[in-house]
Amino acid sequence: MVTAPVVEVIIAMSGSRGLPGLTGVEHVGFTVPDLEEATRFFVEVIGCELVYSLGPFRSDGDWMAEHLAVHPRTVMRELRFFRCANGPNFEIFEFDAPDQRTAQPRNSDVGGHHLAFYVTDLDAAIAHLRRHGVRVLGEPTASSGPSSGQRWVYFLTPWGMQLELVSFPDGKAYEEGAPVRLWQPQRDQTG
Repeated sequence: MVTAPVVEVIIAMSGSRGLPGLTGVEHVGFTVPDLEEATRFFVEVIGCELVYSLGPFRSDGDWMAEHLAVHPRTVMRELRFFRCANGPNFEIFEFDAPDQRTAQPRNSDVGGHHLAFYVTDLDAAIAHLRRHGVRVLGEPTASSGPSSGQRWVYFLTPWGMQLELVSFPDGKAYEEGAPVRLWQPQRDQTG
């Protein structure tokens, strides 16, 4: 395990921190069990735009294992890229693999994850999800501490993937006097 003082020495010796030329997160990728179902959900319910798709891709050699760390006989049936307003793009895959696990990880599992969508009106967004039969997990939570000013709620895709709605139209408490602020989609209206 590398300790903080060792990391500081490595940074001091190298003269740099982080990736040269880093400008931001370009996309987030995830695998779904049914690409058509996921496309309908992200386009019709969430409001993303399908940009392009490609595939299938397979390899008779070890390319899949070497480049993607998956079983060598894995087939990437298709992938699709989506744009969802401001922020990173989504790359959604459908795979076939001899050793594929199909259980959706929970947030508490190693590899657990969720995607959070910023909305300007949390209550209207929740009502929209419920009109579309989406399972919303409980009622919105008001954050405290550095996140005061934020409200959020989790919801599930039809295949059980965890997503979140978040809103903080008047900002979060940590922002007052913060030397660095988290990126926020409502501040970046470029496109």
